[in-house]
Amino acid sequence: MGFWQGARVMEIRPAVADDAEGIEHMVAQRVRWLEERGVEVSSRAAAAMAEQAGDAETPNWVLLDDDGTVVGCTTTYTESPAWAFTEEEQDLSALFLASTWTTPNDRRLGWIVARWALDHAAQSGHREVRRGTFAPELVRYYSHVQGWSVLREVERRGKVCTFLTRSAEVRPDLDNLLSGRITRA
Repeated sequence: MGFWQGARVMEIRPAVADDAEGIEHMVAQRVRWLEERGVEVSSRAAAAMAEQAGDAETPNWVLLDDDGTVVGCTTTYTESPAWAFTEEEQDLSALFLASTWTTPNDRRLGWIVARWALDHAAQSGHREVRRGTFAPELVRYYSHVQGWSVLREVERRGKVCTFLTRSAEVRPDLDNLLSGRITRA
């Protein structure tokens, strides 16, 4: 799907193996940006995300700028982690965002990816979208700016992971944001 952003046309589509280098570069930029702000990130994050590109077992998507540069990516699953969700919640049709990364800038690329995820989930017949984060700063941003609701906190490997949820919804504004260049379910 293509998005207009100012004079730019953006596209979101399934990642392919040829996207690996762009994903790794983009995630490495974000990791440096986060570390400069005191947020701890795995040194393997960029390589791990790049390895997912084109992997049939990992539903990874890329957000491309008008020149084809990878400016974002996210991994989506139709199953949520069993260690974080009840059996009843597991039975509810949901899309789980396992990892979302964007180029650090002032263009609100994460907001675009999140809106796409809500739309993609609705178009795919899911009732909600879920995500988790270990970063309190992101919990505040997701809940106060993007409208996500905190579901619960779970201790995992000595850290607290906060899980958030939001109802899936068709986002007609995506056609303007991505100028119709979006892969629909």
